[in-house]
Amino acid sequence: MKNKNVPGMNVDVGGIELKNPVMTASGTFGYGEEYSPYIDLNRLGAFIVKGLSCGPRSGNSPPRIIETAAGMLNAVGLQNIGVDAFIQEKLPYLNGFDVTVIANIFGETIDEYISVAKKLGDVPGIAGLEINISCPNVKKGGIAFGDDPDTAYEVTRQVKSVTDLPIIVKLTPNVTDITRVARVVEEAGADALSLINTLKGMAVNVETKKPYLKNITGGLSGPAIKPVALRMVWEVTRAVSIPVIGVGGIMNAHDALEFLIVGATAIQIGTANFINPRATMDVLEGIQHYMIENDIADIHDLIGTLTVD
Repeated sequence: MKNKNVPGMNVDVGGIELKNPVMTASGTFGYGEEYSPYIDLNRLGAFIVKGLSCGPRSGNSPPRIIETAAGMLNAVGLQNIGVDAFIQEKLPYLNGFDVTVIANIFGETIDEYISVAKKLGDVPGIAGLEINISCPNVKKGGIAFGDDPDTAYEVTRQVKSVTDLPIIVKLTPNVTDITRVARVVEEAGADALSLINTLKGMAVNVETKKPYLKNITGGLSGPAIKPVALRMVWEVTRAVSIPVIGVGGIMNAHDALEFLIVGATAIQIGTANFINPRATMDVLEGIQHYMIENDIADIHDLIGTLTVD
């Protein structure tokens, strides 16, 4: 029998059942094993693995990370071991836990996305795919898939056509109207959306007059982007009918609650993991405490309760 003092935390994200709405953001939690000494992976709502490509990638040359006034810039370049090595070397470890595993995937062509999706659809232990459409499309002159509604639609449609796994599309904020892209990928068959990915930025060393990052520009994350992320999540939840996962600058339970209140079904913790390895657990416990203190019996009685009168 359920303990009446424990709030109901279960959520459904596009057909993926989660025990609670706290997820890890891809690229900030490795392959799970790195954080297992610090937290109980079984308590996570979902674990999203570091982005996977067809083959291994070494990423960009260093320096590729720099701290900023309220966050960090990274130009790691999607370094990863490749989908085959992940399936053989990392997934068996994760399958030893009672945690929902979602694979983040990317490619530089639609065929690469399809190849990775097909491989992951054939192995046990993967609950869904998160498609990173912030990657450059080499056949379109390097413009990111997510910057153009037509290519965002096409990569979503084609990945959806080759797998039965639920598809989450991760949206870039580096567009004029994020709701337009959100509606397009929903039409293409996305089961859920996650937003936002990093904002494009740069930093300059005034002594050397050179960029701090070898790549010149990088992705800005952390507390600095939270107001932008929150606004975009609010806009997108009003524009689509599929679940939205809030990402961007969530450092504590208060931040997470803001995203839930504006309509996010779940949230992802990213940069905070680098500062506090227990950030996900602190956020989870903070949400539970808030719900108990405010007599909220079920998480759905909190989601989307923003009033603007």
